[in-house]
Amino acid sequence: MTAVLATAVLLLAAGCSSGDDKAPAGRTGATSAPAAPSSGAGGSPSPTGPPAKGSVKVVSTLTQGLKSPWGVAPLADGDLLVASRDEGTITRIDAESGKQTQIGSVPGVSPGGEGGLLGLAVSPSFASDHQVYAYFTTESDNRIARMLYDEQKPAGQQLGAPDTILRGIPKGSIHNGGRIAFGPDKMLYAGTGETGDKSLAQDKKSLGGKILRMTPDGRPVHGNPEADSIVYSWGHRNVQGLAWDSDKRLWASEFGQNTWDELNLIEPGKNYGWPEVEGKAGKPGFVDPVAQWRTADASPSGIAYAEGSIWMASLRGERLWRIPLAGAKPSAQPQSFLQGKYGRLRTVVSVGGAKLWLVTSETDNRGTPEPGDDKILQLDVK
Repeated sequence: MTAVLATAVLLLAAGCSSGDDKAPAGRTGATSAPAAPSSGAGGSPSPTGPPAKGSVKVVSTLTQGLKSPWGVAPLADGDLLVASRDEGTITRIDAESGKQTQIGSVPGVSPGGEGGLLGLAVSPSFASDHQVYAYFTTESDNRIARMLYDEQKPAGQQLGAPDTILRGIPKGSIHNGGRIAFGPDKMLYAGTGETGDKSLAQDKKSLGGKILRMTPDGRPVHGNPEADSIVYSWGHRNVQGLAWDSDKRLWASEFGQNTWDELNLIEPGKNYGWPEVEGKAGKPGFVDPVAQWRTADASPSGIAYAEGSIWMASLRGERLWRIPLAGAKPSAQPQSFLQGKYGRLRTVVSVGGAKLWLVTSETDNRGTPEPGDDKILQLDVK
């Protein structure tokens, strides 16, 4: 598929976004912000998309008092596993009561800056193998490991020793990527960052500034763009969100620098341009984003697909964006919700139908924590 360009609507200018920039102090009531520009992407759109205007209802606060929450992995019974970036621990959240039970710590986590215990995923065969996957920063690199989760052991001691399936992802004080997810093909995908070293994004031999695709054992997958390589796409600055739509297309959110944050439709073997381009440039050899935002309005983190739309959590922008899709293209302008009401938003997770879990991120040393932060909110969306 080839990206199809559309006209970008300019929003308010924003300052430099070297990482997931500090949000403005204080919070306001829920409002809608002006829509961000959207554009088409490759592929044939479906005949109809969801309504141009959606809605978000905060049903409840599931739990609160979380410390630097980052990755979230839903379990089959509805409970959630939540990673604490700075504590290096994984906590189970009861989906009904919100009760928090620490299941264990991940050895070797070295938090600092934007690094620490980041993405979580559970094995597609979790019912039989009980494996939990984690992406985390060590003293020397970022890596992915899996751990046996034994619910019969005492709280705090339920994680087995890490079995590292991939090491050597570049680390830095910024741009460590960290989102992992199993795709519809049951392969493991990981979004990485270029650690502030722009050259890594265009270096196919580096694992930095990439989206990676591997087997559950960390090996290259047959059908990857290059044999014996786990690199799936390249030219990324700092991939923060991964999600698949109902037609199994892969979408990814990404931090921009000074000008444009991005939502990209990911195709294997394609170059997404960083640092040669930022946002839509129409430059041959590079794939333009499907939608882009001024950095003050987004600094996107996790994304999820529900009710025909991509839902994108924003850190600096302190809002949840809805991007309605008609096939591989946005069907209407993106729409924002919850602006400023809950502060920085880190992770959004779809658990079927119209239900989303939304995780705040005020205790990550860049927010302005208030009593109860950080929280997990239950949303009903359309």
